[in-house]
Formats: sequence, structure tokens, C-alpha cells
Amino acid sequence: MTGCLHGLKVLDISRFIAGPTCAMHLGDLGADVVKVERKAGEETRANLPQLGDQSLYFLTLNRNKRDITLDFRNPADQETLRRLIAKADVLIENFRAGTMEKMGCGWETLHALNPRLIMVRISGFGQDGPLSARPCFDAIAQAMGGVMSLTGQSDGPPTLAGVYVADFATALFATVGTLAALNKRHETGEGQLVEATLLESVISMLMTAIPQQAQLGTSMGRMGNTDRYVAPVNCFQASDGSWVYVQGGTDALFPRLAETLEMPELLEDPRFSTVYLRLDNADVLEGIVAAWVKERTAETVVELMDKAGVPCAKVATMADIIANPQLRARGQLVEIDHPSAGKYLTNGVPVRLSDTPASIRRPPPLLDEHRAEILREWLKEESQLAVRGEHCQTKRAGSGG
Repeated sequence: MTGCLHGLKVLDISRFIAGPTCAMHLGDLGADVVKVERKAGEETRANLPQLGDQSLYFLTLNRNKRDITLDFRNPADQETLRRLIAKADVLIENFRAGTMEKMGCGWETLHALNPRLIMVRISGFGQDGPLSARPCFDAIAQAMGGVMSLTGQSDGPPTLAGVYVADFATALFATVGTLAALNKRHETGEGQLVEATLLESVISMLMTAIPQQAQLGTSMGRMGNTDRYVAPVNCFQASDGSWVYVQGGTDALFPRLAETLEMPELLEDPRFSTVYLRLDNADVLEGIVAAWVKERTAETVVELMDKAGVPCAKVATMADIIANPQLRARGQLVEIDHPSAGKYLTNGVPVRLSDTPASIRRPPPLLDEHRAEILREWLKEESQLAVRGEHCQTKRAGSGG
């Protein structure tokens, strides 16, 4: 089967995380994605750790792509880029605001060149506004966007999330915007400009923090591993040193939790009779759960909670993730065979479509690996070059040279 985006031509001139991940999503869904790198290669190709001579960072974000290099400062290569853009359905870029315009590749120019083009512009702050020219990375967006102030223990410092949440959220929003623009193009025949920014993506994840601050004048603070709305919900250490996360604070779940703990008296305690009272007395209640968990292994805790229907999970290490039978069964741990890095295990495609399934068809590309076929298929150049080469060889043979 072919993916639902089969036949779609995507030109990815982005680098780092958000842009390449957006392009990878489209590639997973069947699009023909051509990654354009600078002559020296994307900076992330040098990131550690390495598998053979390939960066795991680059390998993780660039499957299902073909590769060609261009010198973005060279007028001739800029012209080649515009010729590729003229053939593309989607262009993804994440340069600093104004860079594309300096290359003669601003939106108005490209829209005139290719009216069907969807141009996806990913940046820290957007193409306009007082911060548009300012550089931005994931951690900066987490800091400016409030996520850092909401992460960590209540008595500890603001803390980064453990993964690049701003970059990956931006990649998802960019993908959604691209698919929406493609759907509209079916109606109008015209492409449009799609923007996604790190700061705005982070802001979208703040839940009630903005209206709470604006209307009520109260600030949402750090909660550690607890829940803002119900208790007991927390991370508890088991007798084997592992940690388990238990969520048993709703009115439906609390009786099941009390039964699992073999403490029916908790249901009669007035301190725990409602959601709000349990939240007010969370320290006491979670202390009871912590003591119970501490006497059992993580496996036993999860088994008992699962039997009672109380949401609970062992806090997984990466070794646990790789061994997880659910992920294996769902195809979320896949092996890719790379021509330089060899075989390696990585994450699968996290969305399923019944009739046009996503797939991993290509390993991440080597630098400039597909130049000839890209020029042949997109620009019809290789056949012309071959004719010129044959002509030169005939001429040399005829002259005795």
C-alpha cells in the first residue's frame, strides 16, 4: 500500500528538530521528501552519540528522506533551489526571519513562482513582531513560554522538561497546518503560507494558566509529580528501588484505591470524603500510599492496582521501554538498516491509518546521497547531463584525445 500523501513533493531545507520532524511526519505518511543541506552538511550530523560515523540525533529525525546539498550563498545554487521549489507541493524552512528573503525566496516571490506551493515557516517567534529576528531554541521557548516555571518541585527551581517539548509540539502544529492547507488547496488550487513558532506552541500547552492569571490574579505554580486537581496522585518508591506512579484521586477511583490498600476506613475519614478535601489533605493521604507502596515491589504494586482498575505504571527506564511488549506489538519499536550506521532500533510511526498506513521506507540519507536521482526526477536534469557527457566523449574520441 502507498501512504495517504503518496505523490506529494516536500522540500525540507530546515535543520535541528522542529522542521526536520515535520518533514519526517509527512514522509512517514507517504510524501516524497527531499532534504536540502548545506555543502558541509547539517550541523546535527556531528552531534554525539554516534553510531558508526552517523549521529543518532540526525538518524532519529530524518528517515524517509532523500538528500541533496546546495550552497545557499551561491547564486547558481539559489537558482537551483528556486527550480526545486517550483516543482514542490510543500516547502519547509526554519531560518531566522528575513533569511529566505535575502536568498530571493520570500513568500511573495515563491507564491508567484509556484501558486500551488504551501510554504511552512517554522521559527522561534514568527516572521513579524518585536522578537521576530531574535534567535530561539527549545529551552528558550520553555523559559519564555512559562513551561519551565510550571515544571519541577514546588520548593525547587524552574526546570526544563526532559525532552524538547517546544520543538516537537511545533513540529506537530506545523504538520497539522500543512495538512489543513493541502485540504484547502483541493478546493482552491492555491497554496498558502503556514507558520508555527516555538513560543506559541509552548503557550498553547499552559492549560488554565493564562485565564487564571488574567481573570483571577492567581499564578499557577510548580507541583512536582502531584496533580493540580485531585489526590492522591504521585510517584512512589517501591521496595525494589523502582518508582511507580499512582493516580487514584477521583470519586470513581478512590474507593478502588482504598480497597487495594485494604484500608476501607479511608472511605469513612471526613478528610477524604470529597475531591476537594482529598486535595487539601494530599500530604497525609499520599503519605499513606507511599508507606504501602514501600513495602512491595513495583511489579506487585502495578499488578494489584491494575487488578482493581486504578491507573498505575512503573516509571520506565529506557531499558524498560525497549522491552515493552505493548510497544513491540504496536510496531512502535522498529529496526532500520542504514548503509553506514548499520542496523539500529528506533521509534516507530505513532499514528495509524487503516487503509493507507504510514511506513518507514527509507533510512536517513547520507549527505548528498540522492543528487542524481533528485535532479533527474524533479528537474529532469540527469538525462540532459548524460547526453552532454556522451557528446563530450564522442568529441574526444573523434579528436584522438
